[in-house]
Amino acid sequence: MALSHVKTLLKTALLCIDDDQDVLECEKTFLEAFGYTVVTASSGREGLELAGHRSFDVVIVDYCMPEMNGQDFAIAMRRLRPLAPIIMLSGMVDVPGQAWKVVDAFVPKDRLASRLVPAIELLCGAETLPSSSYQALHTNDHARAPDFGCRGRPQTRHLGKNNFRA
Repeated sequence: MALSHVKTLLKTALLCIDDDQDVLECEKTFLEAFGYTVVTASSGREGLELAGHRSFDVVIVDYCMPEMNGQDFAIAMRRLRPLAPIIMLSGMVDVPGQAWKVVDAFVPKDRLASRLVPAIELLCGAETLPSSSYQALHTNDHARAPDFGCRGRPQTRHLGKNNFRA
């Protein structure tokens, strides 16, 4: 790993939002092992409050949460910080298509270990990317997945059945 790449990771601040404390702690520990600075929130409201006080390089949010789900959070986050890259996580197989339109990437929870860091690196514009970076996207035949445009704003594209589970 190039030294410039390590420095980029050390400076990268992430906001992770999940109502499941065990999952949140696992995400935090996992991402800190890669050198990221991780701030956690246990609800969408708490995440918005934190994002109102400081900016984050990437925001990672669970789809299925009480009170404010990941889609509602992403919509509110876009109003607060329009250019903030957002990665949605979910253990659900069928996430509504509308949710895809307000986030920059989707990572299924059962693929977190192999796809979350590459998705973060893509959204942060890291110079050195693993060859599997584009596998950070996960979809089924009926969904549209975001393709990464400049500064984290998506341009949608269809992913075929071969991209369902790598």
